Amino acid sequence: MTAGAPLPETERIARLRLARTDRIGPVTFQQLLDRFGSAQRAVEALPELLRRGGGHEHDLAPVAEIEAEIEAGTALGARLIVLGDPDYPEMLAAVDPPPPMLWALGDPSLTTRPCIAVVGARIASAGGQRIARGLSQQLGEAGHVVVSGLARGIDGAAHAGALPTGTVAVLGGGVDDVYPPDNADLYAQIAEQGCIVSESRIGARAQAKDFPRRNRIISGLSRGVIVVEAELRSGSLITARLAGEQGRDVFAVPGSPLDPRSRGPNELLRQGAILCEGVDDVERAFSTLRTLGEPPADNPFAGAPDDMDAAFLEQVATLLSPTPTPRDELARALNAPVGMVAAALLELSLAGRATLLPGGLVSG
Repeated sequence: MTAGAPLPETERIARLRLARTDRIGPVTFQQLLDRFGSAQRAVEALPELLRRGGGHEHDLAPVAEIEAEIEAGTALGARLIVLGDPDYPEMLAAVDPPPPMLWALGDPSLTTRPCIAVVGARIASAGGQRIARGLSQQLGEAGHVVVSGLARGIDGAAHAGALPTGTVAVLGGGVDDVYPPDNADLYAQIAEQGCIVSESRIGARAQAKDFPRRNRIISGLSRGVIVVEAELRSGSLITARLAGEQGRDVFAVPGSPLDPRSRGPNELLRQGAILCEGVDDVERAFSTLRTLGEPPADNPFAGAPDDMDAAFLEQVATLLSPTPTPRDELARALNAPVGMVAAALLELSLAGRATLLPGGLVSG
């Protein structure tokens, strides 16, 4: 999907500009590309779309801000990879919707190799850390790149075990945000021998809202996710849920029912996760070839007019509710072409009056 000629630099900058504009998340980003065919054309059209929807032209991320981010990334030695670049990870491109861009510090080619995630509790047992370290070492020797989140406990042990063979750390903050600070030495080793990846701006410090996006990238890069230790309410189980939604295998290392950190993996096993006691369990699961889902090829904006009628925008807006609704259903209710409804929803989302969701759903 990502193979092909490199994108022009002007298009890459335009894509970063869209990605850094408020109200443009991954779903809206993808729909803007579908609607206008390129980020450059979308950027040109956006001021008018924002004005028509009640927004303001200055809501678009300033060029100077984008140039400063690229300059900071270059000074750091990081590489910007935008959706559509030939080296954008194919597994991540198959996620619906994929992240618009990534910063990579280290060797970004690791993200395009077969990856598997190993995640788990921050306050992990010594035994759990030993399992994560040993399993990651075996996975690396079998040809897998181990992906994790550089957190304390299981994540750190997984990275350490896979350092000699290749590991990718996905951060919530920017690729220069060493978090937690006590993993500073491990961070430096991964930047030197592996790859640090983030969707956040250079210089951004990790906040709670960033970790769900971080977890989505961890699972999105990987063929499967292995949970070693985790309590029932944990980011690791969120990563496992995201992996399942993305069509990836979910593995769980069983543990003692006396340890609260075993409740997460044991619950995953009850829900149908694959038992993982070693690398052989992983290889056995992967030996059954399956095709991962690809994003829909059809352009949802086929037949949409260049200029949207204000009255039609209001008709679409009145049908929205907090309950996610398929855009096809809205089109039926209005007896209007799906492409026209999709274009109206895109404009309403830019005005903050609709929320675009994966799978063609929308809420108000």
